[in-house]
Amino acid sequence: MNRRSGLSARLKLTLSYAGLVLVTGAVLLAVVWLFLLRYVPDNSQGLLGVSPNRFLLSRIFGRAAALAMAFLLVFGLVGGWLLAGRMLAPLAQITSAARMAGQGSLSHRIRMEGRQDEFRELADAFDTMLEQLESHVGEQQRFAANASHELRTPLAISQTLLDLARKDPTRHQDALFARLRAVNRRAIDLTEALLLLSRSDRGTFVRGSVDLSLVAEEAAETLLGLAEQRGVTLDVTGAAARTSGSAELLLRMVTNLVQNAVVHNLPVGGAVTVHTETQQDASVLRVENTGLPVSPDLVPTLTEPFQRGTERVRTDEHAGVGLGLAIVHSVARAHDGTLDLVARPAGGLVVTVRLPGTP
Repeated sequence: MNRRSGLSARLKLTLSYAGLVLVTGAVLLAVVWLFLLRYVPDNSQGLLGVSPNRFLLSRIFGRAAALAMAFLLVFGLVGGWLLAGRMLAPLAQITSAARMAGQGSLSHRIRMEGRQDEFRELADAFDTMLEQLESHVGEQQRFAANASHELRTPLAISQTLLDLARKDPTRHQDALFARLRAVNRRAIDLTEALLLLSRSDRGTFVRGSVDLSLVAEEAAETLLGLAEQRGVTLDVTGAAARTSGSAELLLRMVTNLVQNAVVHNLPVGGAVTVHTETQQDASVLRVENTGLPVSPDLVPTLTEPFQRGTERVRTDEHAGVGLGLAIVHSVARAHDGTLDLVARPAGGLVVTVRLPGTP
């Protein structure tokens, strides 16, 4: 933004300090004149014929006052300039760090030393902002790289299948079309998941009253066929748990959780329990499933986009795109809630979502 040049903050402070010193000196001299010299007799002999009269003292006092004011002016300007420079030195460090951040260097930190004051507090807040911004930018870069890789895979497969069909026209067309359809379906699912993740991250949705127990029942009813196909028992328990948010996003969140719980389960005799309840001022949704043991080191990475634990990767039609729990985390965060994942000792996960409750 183009601005007209003006006085620097240091010069303004210097003039302010000098002006304050001059005004203070002038007030002191005025007080001396009003309360001292005015009581000196104004005659040719002075007081008792031996003291100087007012005229003589005024000439002496005026000359000394002029010298004192000149000294105060120089002292105020020089001292004010040095003092303003010392006071504004931390601000110069913050400005330098801001310029470096504006040029793309987010790794720089001010780390201002000294006791706590307003400038140190500002510097610490700026360092915290840079740290969060660097983390966010790094996360976005990794996300973009992973998304590009994931989108490139189905496109590359489609191109390979088309090249094979062109080179071998006698190839079975039905199998080719089925494979192309599956690959295309996966690309569409990935694109829709990316759009949903972006929408939940922006928080651009209309809020309304939503009962998590009804959402859980709807998600369970939708996935009941998948659970029966895999021999997984699916139960929904608990009471009403109302919150404020987007019914569509919350349904997608619960559906992702239940689908993950069904897919990543025991081959035989698996179980999934969906429970809703109200705890103080929070509405709680808990999804617990049986399954293979999950490493505690793996649990924190499951909510990252495109991060699939080795033990949890599937190769069937429900392999997913690696965004299920990332979407859950994003939706919970967009609704001012929290997501907690805990590995069960016997295998499987306990996923708990806490959202602000409403009456």
